[in-house]
Amino acid sequence: SKYIFVYPFLKTREWFLLTKAARQGMMDEHIEVGHRFPSVKLNTSYSFGLDDQEWVVAFESDKPEDFLDLVMALRETEGSRYTLRDTPIFTCVRRSLKETLDTLGG
Repeated sequence: SKYIFVYPFLKTREWFLLTKAARQGMMDEHIEVGHRFPSVKLNTSYSFGLDDQEWVVAFESDKPEDFLDLVMALRETEGSRYTLRDTPIFTCVRRSLKETLDTLGG
């Protein structure tokens, strides 16, 4: 994919007080929403204990507009009520090492 969008993701304390079944139901809704945007691929990394967030998420796509629509749809889900922080969002363009060095003048 040409673009990658990376951001930290932190849930509220209330999220962790929900039952596992309740959390799974909300995650299933997120998965269903994600399937509506097949041009966007999700990569999730757990980072609990490494920094100030539980996860770092990265979405890959050739269509930034699809990523934007996906984020807007996810923010309308039940589970988004338990999102404490999902910013900053870093928008990156995929480049080879040579292209990157050439861009930097190296």
